[in-house]
Amino acid sequence: MKRIPLNLWLGGAISLLLVGSAILSRFWTPHDPVKMNILNRLKGPGDAGILGADQIGRDVFSLIMAGGWTSLGIAVTATVIGGSIGTLIGVSAAARRGLFEKATGWINSVLFAFPPILSAILLGALLGPGGMTSIIAIGVFMIPVFARVSRGAALQIWSRDYIKAARMAGKGQALITIEHVLPNISAQLLVQFAIQTGLGILAEAGLSFLGMGIAPPTPSWGRMLADAQTYISSAPHLVMAPGIAIALAVLGLNLLGDGLRDLTDPRRKQAS
Repeated sequence: MKRIPLNLWLGGAISLLLVGSAILSRFWTPHDPVKMNILNRLKGPGDAGILGADQIGRDVFSLIMAGGWTSLGIAVTATVIGGSIGTLIGVSAAARRGLFEKATGWINSVLFAFPPILSAILLGALLGPGGMTSIIAIGVFMIPVFARVSRGAALQIWSRDYIKAARMAGKGQALITIEHVLPNISAQLLVQFAIQTGLGILAEAGLSFLGMGIAPPTPSWGRMLADAQTYISSAPHLVMAPGIAIALAVLGLNLLGDGLRDLTDPRRKQAS
């Protein structure tokens, strides 16, 4: 029986908690996350809910739950879009090789030079801050990452004997890619998806912190950190709650990705 790595257990549990609380927030939160109650302003944990209240009396625990839906939704959407485009570029480069492969490699290097925050600032000047700006900026950053991962994994598959047999059977590059290459690199792509989603959550929080992400009153972990800057000494729970939420989300998804890598690593299988 295959032994499941400890990091996969931990990462899966944390990620499940993140996804579960985010989904639950669409149907239920202890309090309305956008409802103000000035009487509870800046009260600490226990005095006004589990995690206290913010500078305008909103329940912090409810904001964390609702903010998780926002951060996770943007990160997953951006990763799916960027991952799909990047994977298409990567497997196409591995299949066609030659000038096309060199051109895509050059484009990937150019995209790597523009981090998501810089991209969001540029897009924000054109489109204005918002969720779509964050998705586009983070998604563009994901493209070269998935392109390189999928290209490297696909090149290994194209050297296998069963690919040569498929070519001899008259199958074209597109059909071979769909039937043989993509199924055999799906594990690597799944690992990368988990890791990049964690980075996407971190990037979304950074963009919201800079005012280039989700606009109020929509809850966002990064926006909560930005709003709490002036209350670090008087109400530290306003900083600690979203900070810990972001750290746990990124940690959980990274552990999940590492655990999936350990589980699907051929060298680990041979050692077992």
